[in-house]
Amino acid sequence: MNRTFWSQWRGNFLTGLAVVLPSVVSIAVLIWLFRNVASVTDLLLVFLPWNLTHEKNGAGPMHWYWSLIAFVWAIVLIGMIGRAARHYVGRKLIEWLDHVLLRIPLLNKIYSTVKQVNEAFSPNNRSSFKHVVLIDFPRPGNKAMGFQTGEPQLPGADKLGPRMVGVFVPTTPNPTSGFLIFVPEPEVTRLHMSVADGIKFIVSLGVIAPEAGPSAPVPPAPATPAPVVVKRGELL
Repeated sequence: MNRTFWSQWRGNFLTGLAVVLPSVVSIAVLIWLFRNVASVTDLLLVFLPWNLTHEKNGAGPMHWYWSLIAFVWAIVLIGMIGRAARHYVGRKLIEWLDHVLLRIPLLNKIYSTVKQVNEAFSPNNRSSFKHVVLIDFPRPGNKAMGFQTGEPQLPGADKLGPRMVGVFVPTTPNPTSGFLIFVPEPEVTRLHMSVADGIKFIVSLGVIAPEAGPSAPVPPAPATPAPVVVKRGELL
């Protein structure tokens, strides 16, 4: 009876864990992201007295509801900047700000790098991740899934033979880090899946398989012409 009781309890616990764990992890990640972002957005309320926004009469951390107000205010400001960037005056101000930041020593290196990465992964940039591919990694015979990033013209790469393509091989379950590998184009195998499905497949440790697309209709067989019978003495 004890063995049966503990077996049932263990089964119930594992089932409950499978149900609760995704929600708990999602909430924990959301709280972690909010705390890290709030450390920056809290600066938007620096003009308010600390004894109002912070605990212990200004000596402690900021109250969570003030951090939430700062976060919402940051979203509003970003939307206003985006709206202004669509007009002539806003575009000119952004161009002037870029010019100023790019002329500041040390800061210009960081700013230009971050800007290039942001533009590369922008939704409007269709050349960020082109295809989901398979390559030999980390050694021949072993296959790794990656994303083709482009066909960079590396100085001196033409001496290596075939054209090289850039492939980003992400780590799992965290796809934000990985390896940038340059592979000869004939050795790259393109997979028939979208980039979003490839990311979900990697994040899920290969558990969530990509959805199978609709099967292509089979074309009808060409009609066989009827044989022509020629009778003796009949002219064609």
